[in-house]
Amino acid sequence: MKTEDSEKIVHEIAESTDNAEDLVAQMYADAIEDYKRDARIMDYVPLFAARRVRESLRTCTATK
Repeated sequence: MKTEDSEKIVHEIAESTDNAEDLVAQMYADAIEDYKRDARIMDYVPLFAARRVRESLRTCTATK
């Protein structure tokens, strides 16, 4: 995946969830690595990682 795409995804998630881009970037990178370990097809890894980060941030916000 291109770096620009990752940066755009991180920025959009940070903006929509009102979280720091550094936090979102780390969570996104961790999710990408988790999915890459088991993925045979890499096309959807960024999509699944972004979904995981959004859901995690929503869950954290809802429990506060």
